[in-house]
Amino acid sequence: MFPPEIYRQRRDRLRRQISSGVVLFAGNEPSPINYADNCYPFRQDSSFLYYFGLDEPALAAVIDVDEGAEYLFGDDATVDDVIWTGPQTPLCEKAHQVGITQTAPSSDLPSFLKKASDHDRPIHFLPPCRDDQILKISRLLNVPPQTLGERVSESLIRTVVAQRSVKTPEEIEQIELALSITYQMQTAAMKMTRPGAIEREIAGAMAGIAIALGVRFAFEPIFSIHGETLHNPFHNNVMKAGDVAVNDSGAESPLRYASDVTRTIPVGGRFTQNQREIYSIVLDAQESAIAAIRPGVEFRDIHRLACVRLVAGLKELGLTKGDPDEAVEAGAHTLFFQCGLGHMMGLDVHDMQGLGEDYVGYTEAIHRNPAFGWNSLRLAKAVEADYVVTVEPGIYLIPTLIDRWKAERKCEAFIDYDKVEAYRDFGGVRIEDDILVTDTGARVLGPPIPKTIAEVETLASA
Repeated sequence: MFPPEIYRQRRDRLRRQISSGVVLFAGNEPSPINYADNCYPFRQDSSFLYYFGLDEPALAAVIDVDEGAEYLFGDDATVDDVIWTGPQTPLCEKAHQVGITQTAPSSDLPSFLKKASDHDRPIHFLPPCRDDQILKISRLLNVPPQTLGERVSESLIRTVVAQRSVKTPEEIEQIELALSITYQMQTAAMKMTRPGAIEREIAGAMAGIAIALGVRFAFEPIFSIHGETLHNPFHNNVMKAGDVAVNDSGAESPLRYASDVTRTIPVGGRFTQNQREIYSIVLDAQESAIAAIRPGVEFRDIHRLACVRLVAGLKELGLTKGDPDEAVEAGAHTLFFQCGLGHMMGLDVHDMQGLGEDYVGYTEAIHRNPAFGWNSLRLAKAVEADYVVTVEPGIYLIPTLIDRWKAERKCEAFIDYDKVEAYRDFGGVRIEDDILVTDTGARVLGPPIPKTIAEVETLASA
């Protein structure tokens, strides 16, 4: 955990920005796989972690805005518990570790909240993303689960998003620690990617690296020779020479901060000519986008810049035609790049997405563009110093999408479908890094992970 003063400062800032009432943080409970004693690895709610730091189940916390008080609710282990789990830290000591002086058993929480409600004091809480959390909060507040969403506090969402978006030096250190582990995962994957290997062997090796270092994946990794499937969960393909494998993976730090890096690896150690050309286009788009980041620049403009660079590169190969800016305006780029350029990152790999992506990535003046491709842009608003964002352009040749667009003659003024047809089985290329917005520009976080064609081929052929 961070020092207790950090958590106190975070809670003090939150309390000053909420007008009145109490703020409820209902921590996560254990999540059974198939029976109560066989659970998934525990992961605390990220906002609970941010303000209270305790990565343990069966806890809840309340900030009383009006009285300036803070409470941790939980239960000490019984003798029967200790038989199975060993000695446990008392609740009062856990509270002390994060700067809280007042504790109470879990059974006191419903009456505490009822008293506040009886006095017409607002109870603020964030939108729960897990079904068990919905049921837990609905029981605590005596509200039907179906209507719980109507009671979520928008003012609390906006306050938490504003606070968590700006990363402190301690948080940056954690993200870079996660990236140091991701470096080991990514470079090991490059060395292991060989003809005849099965994707799951590489995914398993990366998991082993993370576990051996005391952490886990920040998200389920994508390691696939079918990189055209953007979130491909399948790891059972046998790799062959001439394939390219997209490795989108990242580790959590010990304090649960995420990393998220993508590299594209030639199976057999060398890119083919077509692969080299497509890879170079994606790398150019990524480097151009990173160079354009600075405080006050809207990320949707960075996204647009990357799209223009992608289309310009594809034009040199003959797959697109006409003016690249006009092609992007017409949406022609989305045949090749169907998603957004990046997202915020922190305690969640898509940071705070569970609180509502429009709160995180948009503003009251900057709204989501509903057009295909643009509607997947998770971050559009201007970035600020100490934001951490990903930059991850790609080119994805999706046969089903190609067939549909070709049949509809969509954007044919900007796309040469005969040339595209020659690439229909190409797959995909993505390159991604985690970027800190600085006062004057941007910095790629973590140790440099091989990214140029020469660097990747050197490791992939070692």
